[in-house]
Amino acid sequence: MQNIDKIYEEDFETVYKYLFCLTRNRDISEDLTQETFYRAVQKINTFKGNCKISVWLCQIAKNLWHDELKKNKKIEKLEKEDWLFIPSKEKTEDIVIENSSKVDLYKQLQELDEKTREVMYLRITGELSFKEIADILNKTENWARVTFYRGKKKLKEVD
Repeated sequence: MQNIDKIYEEDFETVYKYLFCLTRNRDISEDLTQETFYRAVQKINTFKGNCKISVWLCQIAKNLWHDELKKNKKIEKLEKEDWLFIPSKEKTEDIVIENSSKVDLYKQLQELDEKTREVMYLRITGELSFKEIADILNKTENWARVTFYRGKKKLKEVD
């Protein structure tokens, strides 16, 4: 089993982006990401190794988010600038240059149904494979591909 520090370093951004796709709130995403890794440390002996560790972590994150929704039925809606912030290793100048097109893309993504939007976020910002998306959402790989394709088609219709 990998060192937990290495797992944290390699998978933090993926888990955070996944949670951000679900919550669209950076504070909640940061808190839940930390809680995800805390739970992972506690349950590392239950990891069977039949999927990538990032998929297992995203499953934990998803369960935590659902628990949070049950506790707080009134999760605040986000300000536009909250859902635009996604930590990255890129330089700030590059992010600023790309932000104008990202704003339009994220606005269009918000118009999609929840499942399609979730698949699109996981594929685009989470950079996950269709297999990983399918594992996280408990669907088939083909379902993830078709949902992504249909979402992409809807986004093209808007242009």
